[in-house]
Amino acid sequence: MASLNKFLITFTILILTFNNTPSHANVKGREFINQILQGHNDARRVVGLAPLEWEPVLAKFARINSNGRRGDCELVHSPDNGFGENLFWGQGRGWSGSSAVAAWADEKQYYDLGNNSCSSGQQCGHYTQMVWRRTKKVGCAKVACDNGDTYITCEYYPPGNYVGERPY
Repeated sequence: MASLNKFLITFTILILTFNNTPSHANVKGREFINQILQGHNDARRVVGLAPLEWEPVLAKFARINSNGRRGDCELVHSPDNGFGENLFWGQGRGWSGSSAVAAWADEKQYYDLGNNSCSSGQQCGHYTQMVWRRTKKVGCAKVACDNGDTYITCEYYPPGNYVGERPY
């Protein structure tokens, strides 16, 4: 109950803070959103899950995290905020939302649903967050780091990757 209250407070503050900011109306922003949703929803469709919806408040939270990493481009997760989170770093500026989502979805090959675990020495938590059955919303942001690299953050609600639970 305490974590739900913490989330509701955080979510309310974010809505109030960003309620008057313009949405992603430009074409470039719409293309990024479409890439993110298509990649996530393709992965979810394969395992029989409903599609995710874009949530602008989560995207603004992702922007805060991405902007905070602009100076060093290090893959550092946000403090516990009640959201799930995936991070992506790519060398140079040529990375898209599709690139990040494809990298995360590629982790499926390392996930064993029967054992609910990743192959030894491999990561699969980005993939399992993408296909977490109770997750309904996603919001992401992309920034160019000071060194010229690309940093992408996606936030998810409700979050996933609970120890001992299967994603689907």
